[in-house]
Amino acid sequence: MPLFGREAELKALAGLIDGLRERGGVLIEGEAGIGKSALVAAAVSVASGAGLRVLTTTGVAAEQNLAYAGLHQLLYPVRAGMDALPARQRAALRTALGLAGPPEPGARAGDPSESSAQPGNTTAADDTTGAGDTTGGGVYVVGLATLTLLAEVAADRPLLVVAEDAHWLDRASADVLAFVARRIESEPIVMIAALREGEPSPLREAGLPVMTAGRLSGQAAAELLDSTAPGLAPAARERILEQAAGNPLALIELPGVTADQGGLGPTAPLGERLERAFTARVAALPLPARTALLVAALNESESVAETLAATHLILRARPLTDSGPTASPEVSPAPTSGMEAVLVPEVQAELEILAPAVEARLVEICGGLVRFGHPLMRSAIAAAAELGERRRAHLALAETLREHPDRRAWHRAAATAGPDEEVAAELDRAAAGARRRGAVAAAVAALEQAARLSEEREGKALRLLRAAELAVESGSRDTAERLVRDARELGLSPRRRATAAWLLSGFEDGVREDVSRVPELARLAGSIAAEGHVEPAVRILWGAAMRCFWSEPGQAARRLVLSVADGLPLPAGDPRVVAITAYAGPFERGATVLDGLRELAGAAGADPEVDRYLGSAALQVGAFDLAGRLSAAAAPGLRAQGRLGLLPRALAVQSWSLARLGDLATAVPAAEEAARLAEETGQPFMFGLATAVQAEIAALRGENEQARALADQAERVALPAGARPVLATVQLARGLAAMSEGRFDDAYADLSRILDPSDPAFQLGLRAYFLAELAEAALRAGRAAAMRDVLRDLEPLAASSPSPALHIGLRYARAVLAPGEVAEELFAAALRADLSGWPAERARLHLAFGEWLRRRRRAVESRLHLRTARESFDALGLAAWGERARQELRGAGESSPSRNPDAWDRLTPHELSIARLAAEGLTNREIGQRLYLSHRTVGTHLHRIFPKLGVSSRADLPRILRTYRPEE
Repeated sequence: MPLFGREAELKALAGLIDGLRERGGVLIEGEAGIGKSALVAAAVSVASGAGLRVLTTTGVAAEQNLAYAGLHQLLYPVRAGMDALPARQRAALRTALGLAGPPEPGARAGDPSESSAQPGNTTAADDTTGAGDTTGGGVYVVGLATLTLLAEVAADRPLLVVAEDAHWLDRASADVLAFVARRIESEPIVMIAALREGEPSPLREAGLPVMTAGRLSGQAAAELLDSTAPGLAPAARERILEQAAGNPLALIELPGVTADQGGLGPTAPLGERLERAFTARVAALPLPARTALLVAALNESESVAETLAATHLILRARPLTDSGPTASPEVSPAPTSGMEAVLVPEVQAELEILAPAVEARLVEICGGLVRFGHPLMRSAIAAAAELGERRRAHLALAETLREHPDRRAWHRAAATAGPDEEVAAELDRAAAGARRRGAVAAAVAALEQAARLSEEREGKALRLLRAAELAVESGSRDTAERLVRDARELGLSPRRRATAAWLLSGFEDGVREDVSRVPELARLAGSIAAEGHVEPAVRILWGAAMRCFWSEPGQAARRLVLSVADGLPLPAGDPRVVAITAYAGPFERGATVLDGLRELAGAAGADPEVDRYLGSAALQVGAFDLAGRLSAAAAPGLRAQGRLGLLPRALAVQSWSLARLGDLATAVPAAEEAARLAEETGQPFMFGLATAVQAEIAALRGENEQARALADQAERVALPAGARPVLATVQLARGLAAMSEGRFDDAYADLSRILDPSDPAFQLGLRAYFLAELAEAALRAGRAAAMRDVLRDLEPLAASSPSPALHIGLRYARAVLAPGEVAEELFAAALRADLSGWPAERARLHLAFGEWLRRRRRAVESRLHLRTARESFDALGLAAWGERARQELRGAGESSPSRNPDAWDRLTPHELSIARLAAEGLTNREIGQRLYLSHRTVGTHLHRIFPKLGVSSRADLPRILRTYRPEE
């Protein structure tokens, strides 16, 4: 049938397929019945004609709770290619799809039948490490494996990936497809996804352009109606055109509905009229066909064999008449032996049951699959069935699916009205299997359903809290709040109340919460620890400590956190205790934290989450060299585990620290990746922090317009919620940009805000780590006296804390503000300090000392220091500071060569990441695994990178990308 009135859409889709060498994809959106599937079918036809391979998956409402069901359908035709994937990707994808053993040809979703999980499996609610632990690598490793597999398929033959009814895809599959959609920029792959208007889906956030399929024009609607129902009387034709209102499905279906079948109902919504049109056709079918249709509608698989097996069970238990049952007979158990024997030789005969439905154009049967003509048919048939009929169908399907425990559990649950601990336990196991495969949303749904069927109040509460914890892990705040609220209504034990109180604090590190939550959480942690539940207490206290970083609860709250931490029955060197102490008392406990960090740093790389804790702790106490090293050690493990929720946190700490040290060559790609992944994983304040670091880097490089734009972007994210570390870094970036432009009054005003307790940019720990910049701005702005007051306020901190950043800043500030000959002694003392890991600070000291000497007409002496500063700043890529050193050298009578652009001046941050890894000797495939890209995308980037750097091969990259290495 031709598509009427869709010329523009068809042209756009054909153009998309013709231009697939560029990044391609589209999201087709529209109301039910508007013709999205017809547009997709037309695109598939064009693609097939152009020689593309087509892979398709279709979302089904019945399988939304089956993890990776949609992905299984999409990849099943190319499953043989999994064997060539890198080991971790292969294992993650096979586990996700349930393909550890030979797959069943008709299956759509894998079943974790190997699961040994028991109903008593515990999470944070039961004193374990909780939802943060994952074993399968999660959606992101599965996403990378899918991307790699599709890229390999597309290398042999360009590929069209289709997701129909994407709003009904299970969440894990939708997340994977969104992951892939963001990363097909360099692949010969086109993705087309069809979504119902207004329905949520991760694919909406994947960056695909949207094509809205609207209602047909009057002329197109009339042409369509006349082509499908040419014999209509004029009055009926006008009535249908009016009520269909340009909806193509309505134009096709409504002519078959007569008045004695329910009429068209002028006030009924279009969706209701369409459903009545479908059910009117179903009502005319014989009972066996109606029964089979109901089973097919409720089954999440399209397998004809499954549908016929379950139908056989129902019909065997009730009379084959159209009069309906006189009672509600249960489905008797199917014989476990002989079921296949019944179906296999008699499939053709059994198919006759569905023949009337096929003739009525409700379903079609192809290749062992039964498919509805439209998704609305499936939902209409299920909705119109009586409760008893639906229950029998679910029980029959459960009996048929004994070899598929996940699906069986859901059908048994759908057929169970009251509490049933046996069925709840089955759902527990299904949840454990889903979580093991990284499908958190499916696990949440299974646990919530298990809670509904729990026989005991305590079991119900536990399952709700376990589901809430997983919802927190997946970022589903509304779901988590609802589950916690339901659990609280049951009347919780003290320990369960503590868990409920802690769970919701995981969102956004509590940034948007009132600061009164800090002492509340600290006291809660103390009471839970006193009852002997140490692990939940640690996690609750960590939540309180995080709030001390993002907000300012006051000294009393901080001391309470420290007091509770001191009372925990854990060794002082426990990494979590070290991190909590660093966040709550960065100066008063600085010595203890640094001792613990130095002891623990020797084991860096053993546990990426521990390294992440320690890297964050090191930043709090101003040990930026340690923070950069520990965060860098955490990143590979977090990548390998697919923990993209934690990875941007480690990268943000790494980039923040390295920018302070002057290692821009490493900080640039780390900050870019942190911002990109934080945005993708829904972490706005980590995105803001990484963006603020990018602003600081731009200012250090003299790119002041970009610095201001990035600072403004980060501030828009952070200011409404008062995310203090972000706002402090924003002010640093603005101050640096103002200094490089000679606006020292503005620079002092920007930087001094960080020290003002009443300002949103005040952050207790970070305020002491910008002293060199603040002292420089104060000196140039004529505010030296005010700066000396600042130093007097900070000197007590230095007496109690060995914070490296604090002492380096103080030594610099004392020297530049000191009078007369005292300054020379202070400069010399500052340069004698061990700054081997702090090249930017050392260069800044040389510059300041050279300037001081030149102002005293000691030009010859000044040149050595100014030259050292210029060379160091050039090597580090700190262009703004390097230019200042050149100006001072000219004043001292020495000219300077122009600075040649470094590699990071010529490459984007993303390109720099790839180039650096290639220079280290990694293959394209290894780089792709690190950066969650396909290896072909990496190759495309390298071909763009080589001309920018003036090289012809990756063998030249180490020479071009050499970076400043501080003195040992």
